[in-house]
Amino acid sequence: MNQTLRGITYVSVWVVIWGTVASLMDWMLLAGEVYDTGSTGQATTFIAYGAATVVMATRFSSRFLRSAESEASDQE
Repeated sequence: MNQTLRGITYVSVWVVIWGTVASLMDWMLLAGEVYDTGSTGQATTFIAYGAATVVMATRFSSRFLRSAESEASDQE
């Protein structure tokens, strides 16, 4: 697979993960009346999950974004 396409796919998957997890947590906090819609707490929730997602995506990137040459040499 083309390295550029791999990178775009990798980032896209992490954006979907971030959006899904942050939205589910936001829904739970809104339903529990921890904060109101449009509040600082809601923004903080999405920013915190965004930061956590960036850290995780960066740590796992070496496993998924290897070049085709390094994968071929690993299999030999």
